Amino acid sequence: MHTALTIAGSDSSGGAGIQADIKTMTAHGVYAMSAVTALTAQNTTGVTAIMEVTPAFLEQQLDCIFTDIRPDAVKTGMVSSHVLIEVIAERLTRYHAQNLVVDPVMVATSGARLIGEDAIQTLCEKLLPLAALVTPNIPESEVLSGRSIGSAEQMVDAAKAIADKYGCAVLCKGGHRVNDANDLLVDGSTAQWFRSPRIDNPNTHGTGCTLSSAIASNLAKGVPLEEAVRQAKAYLTGALGAMLDLGKGSGPMNHAFAITNDVMKFI
Repeated sequence: MHTALTIAGSDSSGGAGIQADIKTMTAHGVYAMSAVTALTAQNTTGVTAIMEVTPAFLEQQLDCIFTDIRPDAVKTGMVSSHVLIEVIAERLTRYHAQNLVVDPVMVATSGARLIGEDAIQTLCEKLLPLAALVTPNIPESEVLSGRSIGSAEQMVDAAKAIADKYGCAVLCKGGHRVNDANDLLVDGSTAQWFRSPRIDNPNTHGTGCTLSSAIASNLAKGVPLEEAVRQAKAYLTGALGAMLDLGKGSGPMNHAFAITNDVMKFI
């Protein structure tokens, strides 16, 4: 069985973060492992509290994983502390981690900053150069490229600038601000659009986590990058299209939409 590791925060409501990553990896037939960067108290209406792990404990988690069950791919999510980012980068370098997908969770779709400038700088300097793929949304692409994005053409320019600067492939996610649900993959000199219908579903909690985890799962199985992205977007569309409706706010998707419940036949 292929293996994948998620390095991210826990979402107590199960829709995003570590929980969404593990559900997505399992749905893709990949053995999922996790290194938790923070615990959160949250639900579909918002985050109440965050408790970060210590750098030493994060280091121990990563050591235990890489020295026993080596991951075929690694995905990182939101890490708010520059010290924790440094630990992650150092350990991934030490263990020669492969197929690193970085979801640079630093700016919300609304434009609000989620992590400090020091953490963003460390992310850019230490983690992005290790990545096979980075998956920024429009606001994050603006931060990473230093350019404003208001059109499909500007998405292309920004994604190419990020790819050139950090030496990794870039999946610039369109979202509602630009180009509907169409995403752009820039890999070297190649630019490829991935177009998909916008699902009229207000429950979109954890979409970024899910997409990056699906891509990492496909890379872990040896799927080429372009096809890994294509399959991941199809999975995300299916999870949104299942129209799960839980909670009082922006609820989670159905990560298990394609899993048949046949467990009773084994009992």
